Amino acid sequence: MDAEEQLRGWFAGRLPDGWFSERPRIVLDREEITVIGTLPPLTVVEGLPEVERAAAAEGYVERFREETRERRMEIAREAEHRFRRKVSWGVTVDGETVMFTTLSVPVMTRLRQAERQVLDTLVAAGVARSRSDALAWCVRLVGKHTDTWLADLRDALQHVDRVRSEGPGLVD
Repeated sequence: MDAEEQLRGWFAGRLPDGWFSERPRIVLDREEITVIGTLPPLTVVEGLPEVERAAAAEGYVERFREETRERRMEIAREAEHRFRRKVSWGVTVDGETVMFTTLSVPVMTRLRQAERQVLDTLVAAGVARSRSDALAWCVRLVGKHTDTWLADLRDALQHVDRVRSEGPGLVD
């Protein structure tokens, strides 16, 4: 069993029944584990105008967040100790994902003048407050418009990891 499967299995066994209407999505990187669960449908919104529906969904998310806070923190502490990564939480309701917590990790990069000018243009136009914000904006934009390609690339990398783990051991 690879580490990601073990992690998903651990959360499947650790999360209380009834929190989510389906198995939560677990997103993993080097620093963070993100748990995103789909909340059961909110029945009181049927027939409500869109503004009331949105407000009800917002209240539903806040109620879930408050009612599960202590238990989520306990599970996160256990997972952080066991898997050596921070845990972030979010929920999906009516197709919208709301994150409760996320880790913000600094990343260093070297950029040439033409690349810095792109960031400076975004700052000057008010799209971003700083070069750092502008770079984060660019990464989000690329991620949004290349989801399928990035998903295919991640799948290919998982296949490479599997093949490596099944390969011959190192020779002494």
